[in-house]
Amino acid sequence: MEMEYVNEHIGRKIKDLRNRNGLTQQELADRTELTKGFISQLERGQVSPSIVTLLDLIECLGTTASEFFKEAEEEHIVYSEEGFFEKVDEAGNSIQWIVPTAQRYRMEPLLVALNPHQSLEEDKPHDGEEFGYLITGRLKLYLGDKAYQVKSGESFYYPANRRHRIENPGSKPARFVWVSTPPTF
Repeated sequence: MEMEYVNEHIGRKIKDLRNRNGLTQQELADRTELTKGFISQLERGQVSPSIVTLLDLIECLGTTASEFFKEAEEEHIVYSEEGFFEKVDEAGNSIQWIVPTAQRYRMEPLLVALNPHQSLEEDKPHDGEEFGYLITGRLKLYLGDKAYQVKSGESFYYPANRRHRIENPGSKPARFVWVSTPPTF
């Protein structure tokens, strides 16, 4: 790694931390017994601080050296089928967790394949909401004491605070995307 790049990288991180802490360059300079000019040059990558000075700056900015130098994990945006987790029951119905780390997020998207005349286990009332989009087939959605017919190309959305169950009353498999919030698995 070129020294110029390292200086720019360190300077950018110092500036970001200083701004997050609501400090001016002068306030950071006063806390570290450095000059405002040095802080300004450092943030622009024009000077290279000594290790002692850098560690002092990091401490004054409320972090540790390991956190400061830790590279951020690359944000995972696209998930492929190789990473999906699938559960198949005795009747051959399939549930795929299509975002494997969904427990860390607010939504849990699933891809469900429900064979003819099969139903998923009834879900007891819980906090959150559920959404579904039927790709192929037909579904019957039981919500509390009511039943709703869902056709291919239609979607459903409901608060999950009542008993609910999904079944395939048709003679062909049904495939649908099902999103639950918060994640339940």
